[in-house]
Amino acid sequence: MESMISYIFLGLSLAAPIGPINAAQIDKGIKSGFLHSWMIGVGAMIADAGYMLLVYLGVVHLLGIGFVKSFLWFFGCFVLTYTGIESFLSSSRPITDYMRKKEKLFKSFFTGFIMSLTNPLTILFWLGVYGSVLAKTAESVDTRQFLLYSCAIFIGVSIWDLSMAALSSGFRKFLTNRLINLISKLSGLSLVGFGIYFGIQAFKTLPF
Repeated sequence: MESMISYIFLGLSLAAPIGPINAAQIDKGIKSGFLHSWMIGVGAMIADAGYMLLVYLGVVHLLGIGFVKSFLWFFGCFVLTYTGIESFLSSSRPITDYMRKKEKLFKSFFTGFIMSLTNPLTILFWLGVYGSVLAKTAESVDTRQFLLYSCAIFIGVSIWDLSMAALSSGFRKFLTNRLINLISKLSGLSLVGFGIYFGIQAFKTLPF
């Protein structure tokens, strides 16, 4: 039981650092409510699950190829910059209940999925952390226990995503439209900042 709890806390610690997903969840929660914010987290978790599977199957080393790594950095730069600019520009529009209902849940899910899928830091996270957990636990536990520990990590990530969605959507009740627009602008600029960072890293990975 103690081991399961420690792996849940590991999942929380993996999800907690402020990054593109958290910034997008805050922005979406304030603008569109709990479900849209949560769906960004769900989309990111699906991508995370894919990387966990790659690590488990031992094929994640393919992602270390120079061309693949550069492509991911560049594509991540595009996704984050585009999402950030869209968030910044839309922040000046008044947020109404109609607009929140008009927003598609699948779009939020897809945004989170693509953000996580094209984030090389996510790959390094799962390769470094989950890979080391895999190496450590595989020696001492059977497959069933290992799968339980993996699920515990995901429970931790899920708890964080639910908390972020609840907090960001709950804060909206106490915010004026002016403050909401300001937070949306800051979230958009944050995403653009991450996009610029990804772009710089992409150029660093080029062979010339």
